[in-house]
Amino acid sequence: MGTLAPIILMAYKRPEMTKRALESLAANPEAAESELYVFADGPKESSTDADLAAIAATRSIIRSRDWCGTVHITEKVQNEGLAVSVIAAVTAVLAKHGRAIILEDDLVLSPYFLQYMNGALELYKDEEQVASIHGYVYPLPEQLPPTFFIRGADCWGWATWDRAWKQFEPDGKKLYDTLRLKGEGRAFNFDNNYDYMKMLRKQISGENDSWAIRWYAATFLKNMVTLYPAKSLVQNIGADGSGTHMNAGDAADFDVTLAAAPVLLKKIPVAPSEVATAAFVSYFGSIKSSLFGKIIKAIRKK
Repeated sequence: MGTLAPIILMAYKRPEMTKRALESLAANPEAAESELYVFADGPKESSTDADLAAIAATRSIIRSRDWCGTVHITEKVQNEGLAVSVIAAVTAVLAKHGRAIILEDDLVLSPYFLQYMNGALELYKDEEQVASIHGYVYPLPEQLPPTFFIRGADCWGWATWDRAWKQFEPDGKKLYDTLRLKGEGRAFNFDNNYDYMKMLRKQISGENDSWAIRWYAATFLKNMVTLYPAKSLVQNIGADGSGTHMNAGDAADFDVTLAAAPVLLKKIPVAPSEVATAAFVSYFGSIKSSLFGKIIKAIRKK
């Protein structure tokens, strides 16, 4: 497997979620020999006493035990926001180590997560078109290969190399304009079943603070791909509306059962899987139909 990749955890003010995330990380056998970098964001100027208490409680949990073999903790004095924090943390750790596994505080992991991540990082380290490794996969009904590639990148439990992160483009407008110029909007939106273009427009206008939509767009435009497992190794428990892709109340659409066995890792051709891409399109289409149904029900109740 080679050298174990360092792990980055982004945290803020969700102590119970942070505890669950760290406990699940520590349950991975490789954690005992891994290096963990925790970045705890600071309070906003508008923070209430409850916010400050939650931030303090989160930091207390982070310091409560050695979650990995070596732990580095950075506690920000002021709030930098998710996008700035993630971009800076990933850039710094990759510059030092060349590869990294990135987590946020609302992710619960399978005990086989680190085995898969480290194995895949080593397996595809020299493949220039592989942007990242991803641990979460949607609850797809289709039978898919143990691993497969999808065009672009993702953000719920992922890993990458310094060579790939160099492709990150912070200018959302530049990405949006290029997608439109190349006529790639429909494909970017998974055949217009999930409006990632809208998410990118909102990032440009300052309505969201998403680094992830820019990471997806930058890699998508470079025709890079991300490796996914057929069985999810990550569960997102951030059902409070704070997640990048998840709105409060829609958690059921993304709910998965964590993999109960290791992922079978072997090198596969570096190209988007047509079967898996079609499964993603179908899945997003079903969510869209579900959302439409929710809207109709809400209208009827008025």
